[in-house]
Amino acid sequence: MTKSLFGTLDGAPVYEIAITRGGASAKILTYGAVVRDIVVPTANGPQHVVLGLDSLEDYVAHSPHFGAVPGRYANRIANGRFSLDGQAYVLDRKPGEKHTLHGGPNGFGKRNWKLAGHDETSVELRLESPDGDAGFPGAVVATCLYRLAEPATLRVELTATTDRPTVVNLTQHSYFNLDGSADILDHETTLFADFYTPSDADLIPTGEIRSVAATPYDFRSARPVRNAAGVAYDTNFVASNPIGEGGLAPIARVRSPKNGLTLSLFSDQPGVQFYDAAKLAVPVPGLGGARYGAHAGLCLEPQAFPDSPNRRHFPSTTLRPGRTYRHVSEFRFA
Repeated sequence: MTKSLFGTLDGAPVYEIAITRGGASAKILTYGAVVRDIVVPTANGPQHVVLGLDSLEDYVAHSPHFGAVPGRYANRIANGRFSLDGQAYVLDRKPGEKHTLHGGPNGFGKRNWKLAGHDETSVELRLESPDGDAGFPGAVVATCLYRLAEPATLRVELTATTDRPTVVNLTQHSYFNLDGSADILDHETTLFADFYTPSDADLIPTGEIRSVAATPYDFRSARPVRNAAGVAYDTNFVASNPIGEGGLAPIARVRSPKNGLTLSLFSDQPGVQFYDAAKLAVPVPGLGGARYGAHAGLCLEPQAFPDSPNRRHFPSTTLRPGRTYRHVSEFRFA
């Protein structure tokens, strides 16, 4: 384990903590609780498997939530508004945008978390969000624990508590590329989901929960991300499998046909946002000088459904005093 200064944000130090276990390693930033790099062993040697940037300035100016923990509400809330217990709330939105995304322009993924603890294999981070922050009610304390486990697994544990009723939805937003190719269109992807939530042109769910059968959204059998229908994916899928032993269920599996490396996602969350990064265009070099253009990585974001605060039939994201929000996911490489 090493801890080093990665930069400063508003006069406060931003740290990078490098952790290792077995043949796997990860680099974690206090900024945004970002996973900047993951390296896993393969038959052909170590393989970098996430997209990342080389400086704090690049993250602040150009990162599309690379490896971050967005919040207080990951994904979208329609029109930046919701009601809770009869009270209406108006949320921060990015200038010129109609809806609130990832908690607004200064969400959890854009802030410097406090380093609460670390050892050779784990990093714990903490963030305090005051009442009224970005328009959300209640003072919230969030924690993020990253832990490397055998074999080649990154375990993510997210928690939150509040002093007033609020809504919370956290996730891990890494962009994965399992073989270093220019794009992930040939990555063979399986989503253990019989249903998805269709959305409008602004990626706000219509409220319908639709079968994936006979649609371009059917990933129940492994197939490449590219498809003849020309669909770009930024879609919430409904997890089908019951929670298994250890409290986690298989959510997704991705395999590179180039090197045979496989990523399996297990989680306790009801949905997963699958994003193929069709619009990705980062103007600065990434790790190892890589250029990140369209489809350079894919995201598997385990979480509650988008716009749940405005959809009573979606799984509830309400958090009340005395209760603890919990989210556990594991990204397993083999």
